Amino acid sequence: MDYEIIRLVDAPQLKEAMARWFHEKWSVPEKAYLDSMEDCLAGKTVPQWYAAVEGGRFVGGMGVIENDFHDRTDLAPNVCAVYTEPERRGRGIAGALLKFVCEDMKKRGVDTLYLVTDHVGFYERYGWEFFTMVQGDGEDRLSRLYRHVS
Repeated sequence: MDYEIIRLVDAPQLKEAMARWFHEKWSVPEKAYLDSMEDCLAGKTVPQWYAAVEGGRFVGGMGVIENDFHDRTDLAPNVCAVYTEPERRGRGIAGALLKFVCEDMKKRGVDTLYLVTDHVGFYERYGWEFFTMVQGDGEDRLSRLYRHVS
């Protein structure tokens, strides 16, 4: 493993760079990430933010927020913004991040997490199970919602 998984709460100096990286990947306003990261750094259980860092640059990341822009607000919290740089895919970074996040959230008293995706077969490899279909904000079709219970 050539990368290190970090929690934003352990490296608050990375907040601006991390928010910019997630913004570049997902086109969600950078301010939305910054606001969420401020809440994380204020000591709240949710949200939380994580990154895989290799050679001083982000190669993967994800967060945990209350709701990832879907109609089932009762199914919370949600893993969100799952991303691995294309040239680093296939090396287990996303799987390692998912495991790390689930373990970290369990230590924080959260043993059930949800995740919205259109992928089939990927998350199952890491102990996630299909739970239900949800309507994403502004989406024409339903998306798959997975659940992980630690």
